[in-house]
Amino acid sequence: MEANIEEEKIYITRSGKKIECDILFTFECEENNKTYIGYTDGSKVENGDDAIYVSSFDPVVGTSELFDVTTKEELEMIEEVIKDITKKIR
Repeated sequence: MEANIEEEKIYITRSGKKIECDILFTFECEENNKTYIGYTDGSKVENGDDAIYVSSFDPVVGTSELFDVTTKEELEMIEEVIKDITKKIR
C-alpha cells in the first residue's frame, strides 16, 4: 500500500484512489523491531465508533509504503496498545 504523510494526515492509495486519513498514533514494538501507525478515514464500524486501521512502516524511509499486520501475535499486541490508549484518553 502506498502512502505519504503530511503533518497529522496520511494519504493512502487504495485501488488507484487517494484517501485522506487522520493519524491517531504511532508506536514502536521492541519485541519485533517494527514501527506502527494507527489512522482513520472517518468511516464508522457497526457500533458507531471510528474505524481504526493499523499498519507497520519503516521509519527510516517513512510512510511511503505501509505493510499489513500479518500475524495473530501482531494483532493481539496492537489490540492491547489500542486498549491502553483508550484508557488514557477517557
